[in-house]
Amino acid sequence: MNLSTVATVYAFFVGLCVGSFLNVCVSRWPRDLSVVRPRSRCPHCGHQLAWFENIPLASWIVLRARCRCCDEPISAIYPLAELGIGIVWALCAWHYGPTFTAVRLAIFLTILIGVALTDLRHYLIPDGFTVTGLLFSLAGALIAPFVGDSVLFAGPYDALVGACAGAGLIAIIGWLGEAALKREAMGMGDMTLMAFVGAALGPTRAIATIFLGATMGALIFLALVYPIALMRRGRVTSQTELALDGQASAPLDLPLVPFGVFLAPAAVIMLLWGDQILGKVFPPF
Repeated sequence: MNLSTVATVYAFFVGLCVGSFLNVCVSRWPRDLSVVRPRSRCPHCGHQLAWFENIPLASWIVLRARCRCCDEPISAIYPLAELGIGIVWALCAWHYGPTFTAVRLAIFLTILIGVALTDLRHYLIPDGFTVTGLLFSLAGALIAPFVGDSVLFAGPYDALVGACAGAGLIAIIGWLGEAALKREAMGMGDMTLMAFVGAALGPTRAIATIFLGATMGALIFLALVYPIALMRRGRVTSQTELALDGQASAPLDLPLVPFGVFLAPAAVIMLLWGDQILGKVFPPF
């Protein structure tokens, strides 16, 4: 096998291990629990997993997706996350080879996947993801010139300005949204997320990420969330009117929209194809 193939295979297995750790982070950080101790346990019976029960992907297959002690099913989300991260790392190594760029891209994508999963499940973006990503992005920008890194990520100056621009714009949008809606529109997690993204992409692509993420979120909201809310209000209104003889009407209860779920893929798009997209939208770019 040539060096590229070896790097791809190796990256896949490293990605499986990273995906296993990502599962722990997604599960524990929203509950303010340590990701180091205690060791992984069955969520049903509390059985502490032995080392051979905690091998990424393989253990789930060998155990036939069930706990060895209580025989309760183990969610397929865990092996799917491990497999997905493994494929992501393998693709990065296959495309960029055994380079610092491949490592930076793999870690960047892994953190964004963790952000999206956590925000989708808990409406929360843990600092463990974003602060780690911010520090890694800034450090990567400083190291890159000395190891022949590609121009995929922002340079040192743009990384610093991008972090400020991303977090600052989110803060402004959150302040305007809170003034208009009379409730919190953006959380601190969104700000630290965009500081991390801005440090990786630079100011121009970071700002474009916010607008792209907002567009994606608006489209999903109008296509799925808003119609479902209308249908629910219709059912509640009918029941209320039956009970109170038409003297009350149910308000439209709109759910919160986890913005990080849309910012994450928007950041990936802008990192990989942002220059081409902006070049077409703004020809002088």
